[in-house]
Amino acid sequence: MSETIHDVVIVGSGVAGHSAAIYAARADFEPVVYTGEDPGGQLTLTTEVENFLGFPDGIGGTELVQNGRKQAESFGARYEHRSVVDADLSERPFSLELNNGDSVETRGLIVATGASARWVGAENEDEMMGYGLSTCATCDGAFHRDNEVLVIGGGDSAMEEALFLTKFAKTVYVVHRRDELRASEIMAQRAEDNEDIEFLWNTELEAIEGSRDEGVTGATLLRHPEGHPKDRKENGEDVEEIDFECSGIFYAIGHTPNTQFLEDTPIDLDDDGYVETEVGMTTETNVEGVFAAGDVMDPDYQQAITAAGTGSMAALDAEEWLDAQADEQAKQKATATAD
Repeated sequence: MSETIHDVVIVGSGVAGHSAAIYAARADFEPVVYTGEDPGGQLTLTTEVENFLGFPDGIGGTELVQNGRKQAESFGARYEHRSVVDADLSERPFSLELNNGDSVETRGLIVATGASARWVGAENEDEMMGYGLSTCATCDGAFHRDNEVLVIGGGDSAMEEALFLTKFAKTVYVVHRRDELRASEIMAQRAEDNEDIEFLWNTELEAIEGSRDEGVTGATLLRHPEGHPKDRKENGEDVEEIDFECSGIFYAIGHTPNTQFLEDTPIDLDDDGYVETEVGMTTETNVEGVFAAGDVMDPDYQQAITAAGTGSMAALDAEEWLDAQADEQAKQKATATAD
């Protein structure tokens, strides 16, 4: 274990982590940022960001997060390409175990590890993510004006994405592996009543057609009248294979918050694994000295701009807490000296 006790450690290097690092570094806390295995987070999967304040001509997702890191480093933040795999938050300073076996101690902890979108395992999805394949309709829907797009999923998230995409797309096709939605009744009804949304029942995405140069051009879909066609194909059953032309595909089967290293700690997580913060406009968790920012604590908005905002909030909350701790220690020392 390192003998150094850090004032602030930030776990995660998306825009929430960078924003927290900028504010913490400017407050002279010399934060250490552990980037995780995929530095930059979900934004690196987006080729063009058009809705981040201050970039009227848009900016590449990777460029945006790289600029954020450079800005944080210019104020003194230090980045290490490590992941936090376990945490002991039972006493202070907190102890964090890294994936290389090292342990570090910190007085304050900001969790900004984000949430990973679930993928479906379609052929060519690794190649096409960010090039017509997306996990965020709000981010990328405007690129598909007057085109036909697919939304993969059958829950509330899929209905929300499909309804939003009707603002831009000519027709939105919802691809669902069963003949009944998992979405709430009200969300399902809204989607079914929208004339720009069509449903492809008992259907699954098998492969994505296109290239990074030309983007998504189509998809290979599988269909079986009794649903779950992929499973049936693997079991040797005959399924219908459909070549479908489209310009965009949106995955909407949920996100998984990256909170595995917190599962055995006192931190409150909700049923889906998101970090719960205290009531009110705060990033404080139920453990004093631990703060959360970005998609790891936000299952609703999940936008770069909101992640950046909560990152700054977490650093400001941490600064206030650390200053209060220092003041208390100074008072205790003064009292002991007087005695």
